[in-house]
Parts: sequence; C-alpha cells; structure tokens
Amino acid sequence: MDRGTVGSAQSGRLLVEVREEGSSAVVTPAGELDHHTADLLREPLDDCLAKGFSRLVVDCSRLEFCDSTGLNVLLGARLKAEAAGGGVHLAGMLPAVARVFEITGASAVFTVHDSLDDALVDEADGPG
Repeated sequence: MDRGTVGSAQSGRLLVEVREEGSSAVVTPAGELDHHTADLLREPLDDCLAKGFSRLVVDCSRLEFCDSTGLNVLLGARLKAEAAGGGVHLAGMLPAVARVFEITGASAVFTVHDSLDDALVDEADGPG
C-alpha cells in the first residue's frame, strides 16, 4: 500500500491531505469545513476523481466542523464518484460532525465507517 502523501492544501482553518491507499484515495480534512474553506476540499476530491479514483475515503477523524457548504461538497463528490462506478466513504466522524449528517439525513446516502481502518478493510472485501 502506498501511504505517501499525494497532495495537501491549507488555509488558516482547514488542512486537507490526500494519499493513495490501494485503489482508494484517502482524503483527510482537518479543521473547519465551511463556506470559506470548502474549495480546499472540493479541489482535491475533484482531482482524485480526475485521476481515476472512483472510491474516495474521507477520513473525518480530524474534521471539527462541517456546515451546509461542506456537506454540499461531499454530496457533489458522491454524485461524481457514483457516476464513475464508485462512491464516497466517510470514516471516523466526530460527534459534532456526525450530528450534522444525522440531522440533514445525509448519513443515509453515504457509506459511513467507524474508523479509517474499517473503511479500508471494507475496500478489500469488495468494490465500491
């Protein structure tokens, strides 16, 4: 498995790291995902899809906040990934972020894993 960092972007409030993990792209946003920082996540997700990764794992374990703009970035990536035959998997959500997904019903449209390890083990069991 290649655990090397493929790329990263940063503002004062959000850092996004991207790496390849088997056939998945693992995207790790750290900090606050909102109207001001959404493009810092949108661009790496779009880049991963453009490079042929249709299975995106978003490691949310360091994501402290997500508003509706951030949610829309993830929903948009999900649509693009599914159109390419894959999907977006969310892993390790902190309670405050998980609550946003529960309230909006968005948790029903994503595959949600308790941890990044669970998301990557799930990859080994089958596609998507």
